[in-house]
Order: sequence, then C-alpha cells, then structure tokens
Amino acid sequence: MFRPSPFLDDKMIEHLSRYVPVLDWGRTYDRNALSNDMIAAVIVTIMLIPQSLAYALLAGLPPEAGIYASIAPIILYAIFGTSKALAVGPVAVVSLLTASAIGQVAEQGTAGYAVAALTLAFLSGGFLVLMGVFRLGFLANFLSHPVIAGFITASGILIATSQLKHILGVSASGHTLPEMLGSIFAHLSQINWITVVLGVTATGFLFWVRKNLKPTLKRLGASALLADILTKAGPVAAVVATTLAVWGFGLDTQGVKIVGAVPQSLPPLTLPGFSPDLLGALLVPAILISVIGFVESVSVAQTLAAKKRQRINPDQELIGLGAANLGAAFTGGYPVTGGFSRSVVNFDAGAETPAAGIFTAIGLAIAAMALTPLVYYLPNATLAATIIVAVLSLVDLSILKKTWAYSRGDFAAVAATIFLTLMLGVEIGVASGVAISVLLHLYKTSRPHVAEVGLVPGTQHFRNIHRHSVETDPALVSLRVDESLYFVNARFLEDLIQKRVTNGCAVRNVVLIFSAVNEVDYSALESLEAINHRLKDMGVGLHLSEVKGPVMDRLKRSHFLDDLNGRVFLSQYDAWEALAGDIVPKAAE
Repeated sequence: MFRPSPFLDDKMIEHLSRYVPVLDWGRTYDRNALSNDMIAAVIVTIMLIPQSLAYALLAGLPPEAGIYASIAPIILYAIFGTSKALAVGPVAVVSLLTASAIGQVAEQGTAGYAVAALTLAFLSGGFLVLMGVFRLGFLANFLSHPVIAGFITASGILIATSQLKHILGVSASGHTLPEMLGSIFAHLSQINWITVVLGVTATGFLFWVRKNLKPTLKRLGASALLADILTKAGPVAAVVATTLAVWGFGLDTQGVKIVGAVPQSLPPLTLPGFSPDLLGALLVPAILISVIGFVESVSVAQTLAAKKRQRINPDQELIGLGAANLGAAFTGGYPVTGGFSRSVVNFDAGAETPAAGIFTAIGLAIAAMALTPLVYYLPNATLAATIIVAVLSLVDLSILKKTWAYSRGDFAAVAATIFLTLMLGVEIGVASGVAISVLLHLYKTSRPHVAEVGLVPGTQHFRNIHRHSVETDPALVSLRVDESLYFVNARFLEDLIQKRVTNGCAVRNVVLIFSAVNEVDYSALESLEAINHRLKDMGVGLHLSEVKGPVMDRLKRSHFLDDLNGRVFLSQYDAWEALAGDIVPKAAE
C-alpha cells in the first residue's frame, strides 16, 4: 500500500516507524488485508453514523460535529497509533465530560460553545502528545481500575438520565443526578406523548436487537457475518423507521423535536480559541479528559491486541490519540478517544490493520456529503434511545459488591467516586476518585507489612512466626520488610523495632530482611541510621540480609554500611547460622 522513498533505507524506515507506525504495517499491506479491512469498515460505518450523531447530541453540539469528529481523527490515529483494531471517535463518557466542561464557559447552541469544544480538543490533543513525547504514560496509573469502574458506572447513570428529557420531550437541564431528576420532575407537564411513544419504542427495539436479533437470525439460517451486520445495523433501522414516521405523519408539527438541517459537506477547517481566559478555564477539564480517554483507550487496545498476540506501545498511543484530538480541533469536532464498542465491532468484523479506520473515515465522509439530508426528520428521541442502550452496558454496580468482599479500601474509593460523580458532577467525581486512590495508597504504604520470621524445621526457608510452626531464637529477631522504604513509612519501621526490642526480652541481634525492598529513599536511610545508633546504644546488633543489588548500590554511596553495627548477609539462612544460638520451636498462633 505504501512504497518507501528511494531516499530512505530500511534502517531509517525502521527508526521512523517507531514514531509513524503506518510506515511499518503499510509496507506489508496486501490484498487479503485490504478485503478484511473493507468489510470491517462497512460494518463499523453502519454503526457509527447514528452513534456519532447521538454522541454529538450528548455533548450539546450540532449532530454534524459527531460525524466530523469521526473522520480526520480516525485517519490521524491510523497513521500514528499502534493498535490494529482500535476505533477512535466520540464516546459516551468523553462526550459527557465535554458537555460538562464547556457548559461552564459558554451557552449551548452559541458559536462560543462550538469554539470551546474545539479548544478542549486542542488542549487535550496537545497534552496527550506532550505526555507521549516525554513518555509519561505511567501517569495514567494514578487512576486505579476500581476508580475507573466506579466513574464509568456513575457516568453511565448520568448519561442515561440526561437523555430522559429527549425521550419525554421536555426541556430539562442539570449536570448532577439530583439536578437532572429535579428538572425533569419540574417539567413533567410538558411531556409530549408522541415523543414518548417514539422514544420508548426505539429503546425497546434497540435492547431487543442487542440481545436477541443475532441468535434469532442464526436460528433462521443466516450466516454469522450477515447476522452480525444486521445486528450492528439495528440502530440504523430504528433511525429509518422513526424518521419515516415523523416525515409521513408530520409529527414534527405536533411537538416532536427533530434533528433538522445538517450541513451537507466534508469537515470544515476550523480554529480553536486561544484567549487566555478560555484556555485557563478548560485546561484542567482537558487534562482529565485526556487521562480518562487514554486509560479507556489503552485498556481496550491491549485487550484486543492480546487476542492476536500483538503488542501496543502506550507512549506511542499517547501520540496517536493526541494527533487524533488535534485533528478534531481543526476539523469541526470535539475530544475523541478509542471506543470500546466500536473497537470490539471492528475487531470482530475482521479488521487486520489501522487501514480499516481509514476506510471507515471515507465511508463517514461519503455519509456527510450524501446522506445528511435524510436525517432532517430524525427525532431526537431516537438518538437518545441509541445513547441509553449504549451506556447502560457500562453500568456495573456489581463492582461495589466485589470490592467490598475483597478490599474495604478499594470499596471506599469506588463508592466515593460513584457518589461524588452522581451528586457533584463528573469532574469533581473523577478528581475525588484519583485523590482517594492516592491517599489510600499512601495510607497502605505508610504501614507496611513487616513479618517476624523463623526457620521452617529441616529447610532453609523462613516464614511468619504467627502463621507457621517454626524455630526461633529469643535473642534474635528477624524482620522481613515487605515494602519499599520511603519517607511515608520510615518512622513506622523505627517505632516497630523500638517496641520489639524494648519489650522486656533479651534481644542481642536484629536482622532486617530486604528481599522485598526495591527502594530506600533518603528519609528511610536516615531512619535506618537512627535505628542503627539506637540499637548500638542498647548493645544490640543490626544486620541486613538479602539486599537487592540496586538498593545495595545506593547504600554503598552513603556512610550507613561503614557505621553499621552488624553485618550484611547474602541470605537469611546465612544470618541464621551466624547469629542463632538457643533455638526453640514455636508453633503457629
């Protein structure tokens, strides 16, 4: 598909392909991959047309913005991204975050609102590219999986609730669950029952299609591919049926709100806003959208890549997603990321390379040029039904039960994230979830697990004296430190040792087993020095065993080993043989 320039040798192309992956997969592109990619593109395009319109509605933008955000970004990701199946474009959670962020700086329906959306995409893209260039993908790890699961669950509830106004045909507003529900109840007198019939029917039909159409078609003898295509085309069928109903019966004159005129054109060239006030107001939301979108995108990409024994480069993914968002900013879109449902559809449909995304973009461009007049009478209720059916699959309240059974700390993080997102809004919810995760991590590591161990009889293995029947020496205390030592937990170890050796027993030696210690920072070094001096004054020796090479290298650069009131042993068994005297058996408690 791509022919390398005669001025580029293989070594140079290989180097460039690390940053422009299309140069890698493009060289081996063949007719078989082309066929598979085009089939996948047809299926994904059919699904994306109504989905893109619906997510633009969710973001508070004109429907064409959803299609625009699905063309240039897909092409740019295909050039710079590393996943062969990830499908980039508007997604529900990012659309909700977009509406929440730009709703605070501009009024929906105004030119300023659209400019704010472009600016948000620009800031998000720039932040992602910078993270990729400086290899900062690890920062996304500050969003733990329980927090992400809680946030997505709460977002799914908020998104579905926000669409009830379109199903009911009422004018409602709000960014939190109480605000939305209160506004809906306050406007119940405005209910348009024709809209309700259209919306409820479309919702029920889409739920049935998602769960039952594919097995029904297979029972009737349809091939797996045909059944899959027809199932993915379910939203299109709902769009066609309800649009014809509105047009045929003139329902738009009876209060049914419709999409209306959609520009019949390719994505326009646009410019984001660069005013300092606008950039400052959107910077933090852009960072949150970038991190959340990256986490969602990478998790999907890694899952799909593992199924074909492929790999992705997270740092290059940052650049690919950043380029996609920058493309959206200059072509009339809004922030995008890799979507779960469309990526799975792309993968299941047989996409071989990112070229499937390019063909999808071409299909959407054709739709933008030729099909937009056909959605003039499309009711907003149908788009709302599409969103509700899509996002309710994201709601997983079972995460509360699972985390409660496994870890109270993780449960607290999930519950707080869900509650704060629903009650205070998506930005406060996810920021609080991150803060709670970091605080819980600091709390856990501030009290590291330290086990006093003894020798398992007849072996050279040491185990916790409270869990196993082991041999011990009353004059020897062996402590296995199961955490790296740093400023948060350094004093904890000091206090623990002080309490253990002043407990009225004749301890003559203390051995710290460092087999699980990967790092000792300067604060921890000072604590070790304090422990050493205190034990020395008490006539007790301090020894180390099983110290890892990098930790030993760091300790050798200080005076700690020179002042150590004891020895450093290669293994804990060596320390036992050298220091143990009066051995007594100890049963597990």
